[in-house]
Amino acid sequence: MSKTTNAGAQRLGRIPPYLFAEIDRKVREKKKAGIDVISLGIGDPDLPTPQRIVSVLQEAATDPANHRYPSYFGLTELREAIAGWYRDRFDVSLDAVTQILPTLGSKDGISHVPLALVDPGDVVLAPDPGYTVYATGAIMAGADPYVMPLTLANNWLPDLDTIPAEVAQRARLMWLNYPNNPTAAVAGREFLEQAVEFCKRYDIVLCHDAPYSEICFDGYRPLSLFEIPGAEEVGLEFHSLSKTFNMTGWRIGWVCGRADLVGLIGQLKTNIDSGIFQAVQWAAVEALHGGEEETRAACEIYARRHRLVADTLNTLGWSIKPPRATFYVWAPVPDGYDSIGFAGHVLDQVGVNITPGVGFGAHGEGYFRLSVTAPDSRLEEAMTRLRKLKL
Repeated sequence: MSKTTNAGAQRLGRIPPYLFAEIDRKVREKKKAGIDVISLGIGDPDLPTPQRIVSVLQEAATDPANHRYPSYFGLTELREAIAGWYRDRFDVSLDAVTQILPTLGSKDGISHVPLALVDPGDVVLAPDPGYTVYATGAIMAGADPYVMPLTLANNWLPDLDTIPAEVAQRARLMWLNYPNNPTAAVAGREFLEQAVEFCKRYDIVLCHDAPYSEICFDGYRPLSLFEIPGAEEVGLEFHSLSKTFNMTGWRIGWVCGRADLVGLIGQLKTNIDSGIFQAVQWAAVEALHGGEEETRAACEIYARRHRLVADTLNTLGWSIKPPRATFYVWAPVPDGYDSIGFAGHVLDQVGVNITPGVGFGAHGEGYFRLSVTAPDSRLEEAMTRLRKLKL
């Protein structure tokens, strides 16, 4: 077999450029040209990390004990804090030693799970539209992603009955994500029960990505997968402090669930990274020991912003209802546009950056996603500009 100088691995040829990196490049070009771009593309909270958490980081960073290699498996105190949070929030009991593994953000865990649990030729069931790492992680492990379409007609839930039996028999993982990115949909208990039963029937690991579980409105409280009977037999759940505590840059989250699966992921990660900076872990402990009022206050801000966006789009001909969870708006593009074309039109005409739905998969075509994680003044200016948009 011949070698090609400077050629990358073949698997990378199956992976498209990461959507947000490409969008960022286009936005930089506009800014370089002197255009004041308001970005509503990426879901990155503009609200600051609570000061109590920052203060713990500052103090911990001065302690030489935190300057050395951390544990591969996270501080005992952090794993216990996560177990306590699950107990208090969901009335779910997890073993802090065997069922919880801190990760460098939930993306870290999500991308590494296929490498730990999937063999080449296995199938990974991935929602479309959905977070692209569900599919690209499978590709990097040599597996075959199988798309589960999410459609308006099915309330943005996958129709498990349409998955062919021969595909389900080859499947090793199923990804679910509720509250959902990008659609902002939520899943009820009945659907999660169906998903657990399906995965038990076909011996599939059910991976539930739940970083938006605390970004919810009007009394709605999303479920943990482990509130569903039987889920502990087939399930893993992924969380992050990024959205709940405005800590996207801190890179800390966790995977939890079935002990043998968590152990395999830990075995893989000992060969990939050297753990999380211990000062950040101590700050995460502080975050998890409180903060409900802080998160509710942030959600009130997001809810107000959601109403502003809905009111604005509805004056332009849309029919938008504020979502029950997440900080995203998912809306159809106007007639005559595809999703990339409409996003480009909005950026060119009024300098507002939105995300084309097709970037989340082929079934996202015809939609766009807008995030309300811009400061109030910038979001209001963006809505003023959108009202002048010529369609």
